[in-house]
Amino acid sequence: MAAKISPDRILQIGFGYWASKTLLTAIELGLFTELAKRPLDSAGVQQRFGFHPRGTADFLDALVAMGMLSRKGSRYATTPETAHFLDRAKPSYVGGILEMCSRRLYAFWNDLPEALRTGKPQNEAKTGGGNPFDAIYKDEQGLRGFLSAMTGLSTGSAIAIAKKFPWKKYQSFVDVGCAQGAVPVQLALAHKHLQGAGYDLPVVEPIFTDYVRSFKLENRLKFIPGDFFKDSLPAADVIVMGHILHDWNLEEKRMLIGKVYQALPKGGALVVYDAIIDDRRGKHVFGLLMSLNMLIETPGGFDYTGADCKGWFKGAGFRQSRVIPLVGPDSMVIGIK
Repeated sequence: MAAKISPDRILQIGFGYWASKTLLTAIELGLFTELAKRPLDSAGVQQRFGFHPRGTADFLDALVAMGMLSRKGSRYATTPETAHFLDRAKPSYVGGILEMCSRRLYAFWNDLPEALRTGKPQNEAKTGGGNPFDAIYKDEQGLRGFLSAMTGLSTGSAIAIAKKFPWKKYQSFVDVGCAQGAVPVQLALAHKHLQGAGYDLPVVEPIFTDYVRSFKLENRLKFIPGDFFKDSLPAADVIVMGHILHDWNLEEKRMLIGKVYQALPKGGALVVYDAIIDDRRGKHVFGLLMSLNMLIETPGGFDYTGADCKGWFKGAGFRQSRVIPLVGPDSMVIGIK
């Protein structure tokens, strides 16, 4: 007898954007931040956010059913998970990247068919906006939001890198494309002997400095301004490059890895982390979807397998490399010079 099949999985994926946009809307509006202060009933949420009564209960109850809110009697509150990760008042907030998903990426993904037909970005570049990073870096408020989003995306991996990489063997590091400074801060907090630096475009410096000062680490972490396409990279025992390599095409990836190799001493290490795709390209859904996101967002970027990255490391001269899972969808690839 043929195995019984069902359309349930197809329909669940197909309608997945309903749940996604419901959660993203709650994050963008600051619902979890407000409910982390105190529980509210439906009328209180209506008043606080200016909602129409028709949809408010369904919106809140859907979040309860999704496990994103709790409900006791008529009052709604955050769960331990959403109180920790989706309250903007907490340093553990990861909602910045999800706010960007709601405000920017959600609409751009509507043009995935065109991206597949043309191979071209479907974001601001379509209307003459050029490289999306150019637009983001020109606006201070937008830049701060973007860098905060990168902190939310990277902090978990940074904590894992601090635990899983043998930092006792090394004295210094540079985080290339450091954004707000999540990785340098977590490494410095975990390893008191390390001296570190963040490397990024000059406009990032005051944002990096503010973030580092908030952890009282300004004596051990410094900012180095530069452009990794135009300038040599600063020297250090370890160079970290996180959520950077996937932004660029194959030639640019190889160029950046080559620059790192030149900046490292013998025995130094390169740590690259991204949503590394499994070598058979059939299991890591997030990594493959992230690569489609790079299709939508960049002229040539793509995500890659651990075997791909190890091959690029070998081509640059690294004598050994290995892949280590981190947290969530991320893994790191370590190369030793």
